Amino acid sequence: MTARDEAGYPETTPAKPRTDARILKTRLRLREALVRLTLERGYEAVTIRDLTDAADVGYATYFRHYRDKSELLLDLLEELLAELMALLEPTLSAADTSRDGAIVFGHVKENAALYRVLLAAQRSVTLLPRASEVAMDGLLRKFRPKPDAIVPPEAAVNHLIASFIALVEWWLASGMKQTPDRMGRAFEVLILRPTREAAFEGVPVS
Repeated sequence: MTARDEAGYPETTPAKPRTDARILKTRLRLREALVRLTLERGYEAVTIRDLTDAADVGYATYFRHYRDKSELLLDLLEELLAELMALLEPTLSAADTSRDGAIVFGHVKENAALYRVLLAAQRSVTLLPRASEVAMDGLLRKFRPKPDAIVPPEAAVNHLIASFIALVEWWLASGMKQTPDRMGRAFEVLILRPTREAAFEGVPVS
């Protein structure tokens, strides 16, 4: 059977690279539409029809990429988490955790619109489990859980992510008056260092 593009016309060879590029472009436009419309109207008020109209994407095409609106939001979360963990990877096992905090809040400042969207949507879509899973995976690559930990590592990481979200929400709501370095220090003192000390061994995995 002849492969056809989204408009119904036969694709020419080589088909795969063109298809991949088109998929990436469509998903990018949908993510951008989600961010823009959520900031304008709120997540719950945005419909899939709104998204496809804003992205200039066919309504039926949307469902070739995502099952529903929440799956598009999770795609946005995955992209943000992957980027953040890539930034943290080189410093995550350092004894001084202040650098981790500065990196995290620098990322928040650079991507404030995306964080605002995720925060606005968290009442409708549960994002905490996936964020906790990614954080847990990153920490376990660097540290061993304490066998006599006060709380299980999973509970500690869940606390870390929930507290981080609350701190980011406060910072964004206050107009980001504090610098990322200052917020990073607060994150280290209040959340990151106590969580690591409570649930993970201090010596990095070799």
